[in-house]
Amino acid sequence: MDHHTVEYAQATGLLGSMWLLVAIPLASAAVLLLLGRRADSWGHWLGVLAPAASFVLGLVYFVQLGGLENKSVELSLWDFIDVYSLQVDFGLLLDPLSAVFVLLITGVGSLIHLYAVEYMRHDEGRRRFFGYFNLFVAAMLLLVLGNNYVMLYVGWEGVGLASYLLISFWYTRPAAATAGKKAFLMNRVGDAGFAIAIFLMFATLGTTQYDEVFSNVGALSAGLVLAIGLLLLLGATGKSGQFPLQAWLPDAMEGPTPVSALIHAATMVTAGVYLIARSNPVFSANVTLQTVVVAIGALTLVMGCIIGCAKDDIKRVLAWSTVSQIGYMFLGVGLGGGAYALAIVHLLAHGFFKAGLFLGAGSVMHGMRDQTDIRRFGGLAKHMRVTWATFGLGWLAIIGMFPFSGFFSKEPIIAAAFEREDWTAWLFGGAALLGAGLTAFYMTRLFVLTFHGPKRWTPDITHPHESPALMTVPLILLAVGSVASGFLLSTSVPDWLTPTLGSHEGEHHAVLSHTVITILSLGVTVLGAGLAWFLFRNGTQEQERPAGVLVTAARRNLYADTFNEWVFERPGIYLTRALVFLDNKGIDGLVNGLAAAVGGGSGRLRRLQTGFVRSYAMSILTGALVVTAAFIALQLGWLV
Repeated sequence: MDHHTVEYAQATGLLGSMWLLVAIPLASAAVLLLLGRRADSWGHWLGVLAPAASFVLGLVYFVQLGGLENKSVELSLWDFIDVYSLQVDFGLLLDPLSAVFVLLITGVGSLIHLYAVEYMRHDEGRRRFFGYFNLFVAAMLLLVLGNNYVMLYVGWEGVGLASYLLISFWYTRPAAATAGKKAFLMNRVGDAGFAIAIFLMFATLGTTQYDEVFSNVGALSAGLVLAIGLLLLLGATGKSGQFPLQAWLPDAMEGPTPVSALIHAATMVTAGVYLIARSNPVFSANVTLQTVVVAIGALTLVMGCIIGCAKDDIKRVLAWSTVSQIGYMFLGVGLGGGAYALAIVHLLAHGFFKAGLFLGAGSVMHGMRDQTDIRRFGGLAKHMRVTWATFGLGWLAIIGMFPFSGFFSKEPIIAAAFEREDWTAWLFGGAALLGAGLTAFYMTRLFVLTFHGPKRWTPDITHPHESPALMTVPLILLAVGSVASGFLLSTSVPDWLTPTLGSHEGEHHAVLSHTVITILSLGVTVLGAGLAWFLFRNGTQEQERPAGVLVTAARRNLYADTFNEWVFERPGIYLTRALVFLDNKGIDGLVNGLAAAVGGGSGRLRRLQTGFVRSYAMSILTGALVVTAAFIALQLGWLV
């Protein structure tokens, strides 16, 4: 690190206190979890103050970082691993990329924490919930602030642990316990790939530090770069819920709604995008690797849209929309160049409108006795004005309607997809356009069936009510972000991220002009939204006529769970049973048989020891006669 930068950072206090960003929520989590019930009366407020304090510090550091010449500050706290040639610092790195993630995690996270105070009011485990919440935030901050891949991996695993605790928070419910286990196990698959990538880095480059790895990527063979990149990508697909490891993400809805908002908007699902963006020198060094990332993003965004069209659970529709929107981000980071920054812009805008949508869903559930089936809603706009208005702004943002944030963040990614130099521009650009139309369709269906049309309430619902202020204030603030963040972010963030991710300039070889792409994007959005409004403006029946092949497949998540069950789960079960049988009947059978033979032989020999003198005398006499007979026979030559 530049010596001038170190001195400047020390003078401003930035270098010495950066660790507080992680330490504050981590300390809060320790207090809430270790004090037990003694903290029940005030623990939730400590849980809110911790990320809020980190957000304030993050703002201060963000401003001070802008004054540095090279926009980067690195802090080494201590030697984390010191074993022969493996040297790993416990260090933090604050640069343009990590700084914007810090503000997203702590800013949106603080609003979700505030919302959770009221949402979890009557839950006996509220203090424990906030302890897990703070642990989640601390782990995510360590993930984005770590100055090497090992520190990133420590935060990565911390996020995995905290997500398991939060998804299965209501562990007495079998569905919640199963969802937590599913998330944990599927993430372990991706984590294994990430860990092997780190092993390869150390084995070939002798380091895991970002700057040292990136500066030596050019010395590696193309095959090795591809292997490391694919392993990193496997880890990213696990955390971000992308194909083929997307099945856990919708099931995570079994956790409390604030958990869904935190995981799907500002933290866990963005970790994979961050990993690829942070590793941009690795991915940019191999065209095949970039194409794989783009293909996964395009495939996942279309899959998420198709499945989202067939879901009736309000939270699961939003969950599959997250899968789809993260697909757009993967598409962006896979395109390389300045498109990395475009993906981060969409990630930040998505943090606002998706958090608002999830918290809005929680507000609807709060007023509808925790029901989630949108076929049983309708007519809620006049009863829940604030929720309707804020949810509506989030809806307009996510479908990319001008001038809301989604338009400014998603449309540039679609345009970048059409800038590829070969025929894949039509394939990936077309997939992005199709996703835009489908997103408008299923999100409009969700909005209309929830807030408009005739009432379809169950008999126990008499008067849905608006949520308290502690829940609606975060909704209003996030709605403001849904409106304004897109334009503000798209005009400032790419330049801010240039030192880390490079700049984006429109390519002259784009197969379609930017104006045409904008018209097409808005056109498919209006078409999808209009079609959904026409079909569902009068509601829908709970029991519909038999569905077609595509709808059935979408309702079954395009058979992803069935595929995983038959290709991975069942063979694993059968292999385990075979190994258990071999162990019981083979290895254990051999050992037990040998032991039985020795024991049986010993028992039979033991019977010869009768304790009677006459028996022993007879044995001695018999032995003597045998020896004498043998000696005589030998002398007579009978035994020769």
